[in-house]
Amino acid sequence: MYLYNTLSGKKEEVVPINGKTISFYACGPTVYDFTHIGHIRSYIYNDIIRRSFPYLGMPIKHVMNVTDVGHLSDDADSGEDKMEKGARKYGKTVWDLARFYTDFFFSTMDQVNNLRPDVVAKATEHIPEMIDLITILVEKKFAYETEEALYFDVQKFAGYGKLSHQPLGEKLKGVREEVYVDPQKKHPADFALWFKRVGRFKDHTMYWQSPWGDGFPGWHIECSAMSMKYLGKTIDLHSGGIDHIPVHHENEIAQSEAANGVPFVKHWTHFYFLQVDGKKMSKSLGNFYTIDDVKKHNIHPLALRFLFLQAHYRQLLNFTWQAAEGANEAYLKLKKLVLGLDTIVPKNKDLSVQAQAYKKTFKDAIADDLQLPIAIATLWTMLKDNQINNFEKRTLVADFDQVLGLDLLKENNTVNTIPKEVQELAEQRKQAKQEKQYAKADDLRKRIEEKGYKVEDTKEGYVIQPATL
Repeated sequence: MYLYNTLSGKKEEVVPINGKTISFYACGPTVYDFTHIGHIRSYIYNDIIRRSFPYLGMPIKHVMNVTDVGHLSDDADSGEDKMEKGARKYGKTVWDLARFYTDFFFSTMDQVNNLRPDVVAKATEHIPEMIDLITILVEKKFAYETEEALYFDVQKFAGYGKLSHQPLGEKLKGVREEVYVDPQKKHPADFALWFKRVGRFKDHTMYWQSPWGDGFPGWHIECSAMSMKYLGKTIDLHSGGIDHIPVHHENEIAQSEAANGVPFVKHWTHFYFLQVDGKKMSKSLGNFYTIDDVKKHNIHPLALRFLFLQAHYRQLLNFTWQAAEGANEAYLKLKKLVLGLDTIVPKNKDLSVQAQAYKKTFKDAIADDLQLPIAIATLWTMLKDNQINNFEKRTLVADFDQVLGLDLLKENNTVNTIPKEVQELAEQRKQAKQEKQYAKADDLRKRIEEKGYKVEDTKEGYVIQPATL
C-alpha cells in the first residue's frame, strides 16, 4: 500500500514496524456538537484505510480517540473549552453532552457503514497516562509552569515545524498579539499540556488532581498519551484533516518525540475539506448538514458514502443537494443492477482471465494512494461487461465491497423510496405553486398527507418525508 506522506511530501509504501500489523491512529471527534457531513467524509476515508490494509493482506490495529475534555475553541489556547461552551449552549451537563454527541457520532458512523475502531479511547478515561507523559516532559525540561498552566517549550524542540514544513520563525509572522492569554507564556507557539483550575478556568466542571494542582489536560497531550498506550512509541500511520497539520499534529510530534527520543509517526495521511455550495460549512450560513438532514432529503446514507468515494481524499469536494440526489439515483441503480444478477453457480468457479484483470485493476487502484474514483469506475465497467458471467460479477462485487463498504449485495439495505404516486402529487403541487394556483397546491398537499407523507419547501426545492417524522 502506497499513501501520500505529508511528512516527506511524496507517496511512500506503508510497512509495519513490527513486520506484522499496521498500527493506525485516527484523530477522532470532539463531542460538543453534532457530527456533520464534513466529518462523515473524513471518517469514511479512515474506514477505507481500515478496510484496505486487510484487503491487501496486511492486518491493522485501528485506534481512535474521543475528545471529551480540553479542546479549546482557539488553537493558541486563548479560547474556551468547547465542551463547556457546548454544555451552556444546549443546557446540558458536560458529561451528558459528551454522552449524547458520542452516541450521535457512532450512530452516524454506523449508518454510513464505517467499521468501529479496534480501540475507542476517551480522553476522560486516560488522565493518568497524560499526567505521566507530562511528568516526563517536565523532567526532561521540555515543559515549564506558570500560574495558569503547564506549557510545552517549542523552542527547545529542534524539529518543530517539520510536518507543516514551516520553520518556527515563519510561524511567528501569522501570530496575533491577542492570543497571549497567559502573560507568563514564553512563546506564542508554546502549547498547554495542563490547565489549572484558576483564572478563566476556575469554575471548570471537569477537573482532576495532578502534581500541578486541580485542572484538566490540553487537547494535544491526549492523542500522544493514548496512542502510546495502545500502539507504542512509534506509530506506522496517523490520519486526520489537513487543518490539523500546522498545530495539533505538529504539537503531537513535538511532545511525543521530546518525551521518547524516537520518531512518533512514520507516515502521516491528511484528508482535504468538504465544502457546501462552494463555501465553508457553518451554521451561520445555513449549510450545516448532518446525517438526519441527508435522510430528510430522501437520500440513503450509503448514497452519501457513494458520493464521497468518487473523489480522492486529497481533493477538495463540493457538496450540493443536486450532487447528493444524483449519487442517490446512481446508488439505487447500482444496487438494482447487482441484485438483479442471477445466483446460478457454474461448475467451474474459477475466475476467467477477464474477471481476474478487473480484480487486479481494482486492487492496484486501492494500493496506489486509495484511488477510489478508479475503483468505482472499475466496478461499473465490470458490471456492464458481457464477457464475464453473473457469478463472476457477484463474486467481484463481494470482493470489491470489502473495501467500498456499500452493502451492494444486501437485499434489506435498499432505500425506503417514496411511492411514485406521492412523488407525482408533489410534482403537481410544485407546478401549481409556480402557476400561483395556491388552492390547488393546498389540496394536493392534503392528498399527500392522506397517504402518510408530508411535503416541506426548502430553498433547494421540496422535500418529502413520512408524516410520522
